[in-house]
Parts: sequence; structure tokens; C-alpha cells
Amino acid sequence: MTEKKTKIICTVSDRNCSVEFINELFSEGMNVVRINSAHTTLDSSLPIVENTRKVSDKIAILVDTKGPEIRITNMSTDKGFPVKTGDEVIFEDNPLGVSGNGLLYTNYNHLVPEIPVGSNILIDDGEISLTVIRKSTSRLYCKANNDGTIKGRKSINIPNVQVNLPSISDRDKEYILWAIKNDLDFIAHSFVRNKKDLIEVQKILDSHNSHMKIIAKIENQEGVDNIDEILSHCYGVMVARGDLGVEIEYQKIPTIQRQIIKKCQERKKPVIIATQMLHSMIENPRPTRAEVSDVANAIYQKTDAIMLSGETANGKYATEAVRTMTKIANEIESQVRPSYSLELIDITHPVAAVLSCQLVNATRKLPIKAMVFDTRTGRTGRYLSAFRPKTPIYAMCYAPHVMRELALSYGVYAYSMDPTASKDKFIKNSINRLLDDNCFKKDDMIGVVGGSFGPSNGATFMEICAAGLMIMETEGR
Repeated sequence: MTEKKTKIICTVSDRNCSVEFINELFSEGMNVVRINSAHTTLDSSLPIVENTRKVSDKIAILVDTKGPEIRITNMSTDKGFPVKTGDEVIFEDNPLGVSGNGLLYTNYNHLVPEIPVGSNILIDDGEISLTVIRKSTSRLYCKANNDGTIKGRKSINIPNVQVNLPSISDRDKEYILWAIKNDLDFIAHSFVRNKKDLIEVQKILDSHNSHMKIIAKIENQEGVDNIDEILSHCYGVMVARGDLGVEIEYQKIPTIQRQIIKKCQERKKPVIIATQMLHSMIENPRPTRAEVSDVANAIYQKTDAIMLSGETANGKYATEAVRTMTKIANEIESQVRPSYSLELIDITHPVAAVLSCQLVNATRKLPIKAMVFDTRTGRTGRYLSAFRPKTPIYAMCYAPHVMRELALSYGVYAYSMDPTASKDKFIKNSINRLLDDNCFKKDDMIGVVGGSFGPSNGATFMEICAAGLMIMETEGR
């Protein structure tokens, strides 16, 4: 079966993270393991990391922070309390308070003064809707808009209202430091509102000389409005449609998704589409037709990666869910037209950008079977990937963490290799390794992008010819 180009992220729970389970997901097409810090502890997350590394050194590991979110405090009973339409529900500021019996406290100590009358307050991803009808200096008085049950520790969304929550909680910082210590690859920061939220995370990474990259999770209107400045301060973006669909009118989500994918593609930033992609497969062995179309549309729109959450974290059919995504990707990718006319913006290395563009365009007129490049940072790979070529892209990476970072880039298959002192040695070693892996044959035409002045100076040349001839040429010099 043709190897898919769209990358798959699987959320793995500390309750089901055996080597055998992770290997099953990897065999079916998983590229990245996600750890959701909202549902794990530092100690329980460690086996996920250790077992993932036992399976393959090519699997990247991503951990979510909780980010600036508001939650109801604990209740005296796990059952919560019921509300009927029209019932009064009161909010009061006291993060240490125990919620219950129509009175709610939250983890945010300034909710009352910052929420205006007329605001909608949504509890548990919109399961309960409240409207603020009046307020005093210490309380918000709300009316329930529907029947339901309010339980402790549930999330709160307040659409179109900006609150001054800190970007990083103490628990987030603990997880970031833990991720640095354990050499993880990505920090997916939740509820990113603007560049300041990302700069706070980057300061921690820089202070510890960490190579980890930041994925900005877009989950509210402020994040959508500030997407351009956010893209300037992150490695990639996750369109987290769960909270986004609560914060913003649901009919707008498809348009926002499409716009963010396009912006990321232009900026060479990996983009992930997440939330409820195959939600029914938590309980059922087959997806709904609507879910298949949802996954397919994300691939048609040229996302880099698609993500599974509960499907693999606690679903009955985790392996089948990954297999389903892989089947959809293989079917749809053959119909995705490369972005030959894409105008890259925010270019930091114009030579690599030009070479990448010309090599992708060469595939229109020449039977090029593969693109090969060497890289110290992964930059050339992201340039090539941005055009979404049909031709596979093979990255020969001089650092293991760069190989794993490219696990998020569309159509890139990464290998780790030792730095070479010469252009000829890079070409010979790379092609022989890829021939051994049956990536192409000696008679196949391939395109190579590399650097003539050492691995730290970026791409400077491009060669196109049969793989076997390229090896003979380097041996004859």
C-alpha cells in the first residue's frame, strides 16, 4: 500500500500505553503521540514517553498544556446539581470555594468584574448555557437557558469576552519543564490568544536551551483574529475545533479551518486539524459517512496532520480508527493537486525556497520519483512540503529531534544520519540508504537538494538525474 503523506497524531492515555498498543498504532500509520496533560500527571505520563521510544525513534511526542482556561471548582458530590430552564445560577469569586446548590466558584479570581451583563456562559463544551442577567460587586446572577446537570471541574467558555487569565499556570510550567527534561518534541499550548502567550512559553524553552517547538492551539475568537502574529511566533498550529466550536458560531468553523490551513501553508508552518474527527469510533467499529467526509475535507484542504483524541485515548476501536484515517488519506491524497503557484511568505532562506519551488515544479515535466535533501533544521523540508507535491520527500536529518519534528510535515519521510563533510558523501550515503529501504530504484529519476558548504549553511544546489547515475558520478570524482 502507498505510504500516506498526511500525518496522524494519536492521543495516548496513561491507562493504555503499552509497547504493544503503541506499536499497533504506529504500524497502522501513527506519526505523533500526543499526551493530554489535562488527564495525566507527570508520573503517569512518563511510561507513555518511555514506551513510545521503545517502538520507534521516528515517532514524535507532543504534550498539551492546559493553557488559560476557566473551570468550575470541585463540588461536594460527583453528581453535581440539576438545573431547569429559567433557574437562577450564581457565580462568586473564590477559587477555594466548593461549588454546589446553584452557587458556582471557578479557578479564576476575577470573573465577576470582567464579565458584563448579557454575556453567555457555556459550561462543559456548551452542554449548559447561562445568560448573565444582572451583577453585583461580588456576584453574577445568571439564568439557565436549558435543562441539564452542572458538575464540578467542568470547563467554562464565555464567547466574545476577553478575560485576563495568565498564559501559563504553575502546572503548565511544571509540564513544560518535565517535557524539556525528557526531550519531547512539541509543546501544544492551549487557548493561545496572541503572540504574548507564545513568547511566555518560548522564554522557558530558551532559558533551558531546549529544541522543543511550540504548536499554537487556536480555540477562541481572539486566537483567530490574531492568527498572523501568532504564526510569527510558533512552529505550527492546531485548529482545536472543540473549544473553537463553543467559542465561535459553529457554522463559521469550516471557513476558519480553511483559512488557517491556507495561511499555514503560505508560511511553511505545519497545521493540524483536531477534535471529533472519528468520534463515533470510540464506541463503534466503523465511522459515520459524515466523519469520513470531515477527514477527507481536511486532506483536500491540504492540512499537514489530522488528530485522534478519545478515539485512541480510551476508545474501543483505537487501532481501527488509525487504520481508517490511513485508508482515507491514501484515497484522497491521489486527488490533491500540488500547490505549484503557491507564494511562500516570511522566507528566512531564499535560496532554499527557490530551489524547493523549482524542484517541485520540475515534477510537472519530469518523471521524478523522489526528492531528497539533507538538513540541520528541517527548513528545506518545510519549504518542499508547503507545495504539497505528489512526489515523496526524503529528509536526511543531522539531528534526531529534527527527524521527529518533520513527523508533522506533509509528505516528508525523515531519516537520521551523521553530518557529512562533502556534497558527494551526502549524496552517496543518502541514495544508498534509500535504495536499501526500497524507496526508489537505481533507474528512477530523483531530485536532490543539498548544501555545498557544510550542513550549517543551508541548501545551495539542486541535481536531477537517475539515482544510479548520481552515485556513479560521486564515486568518479
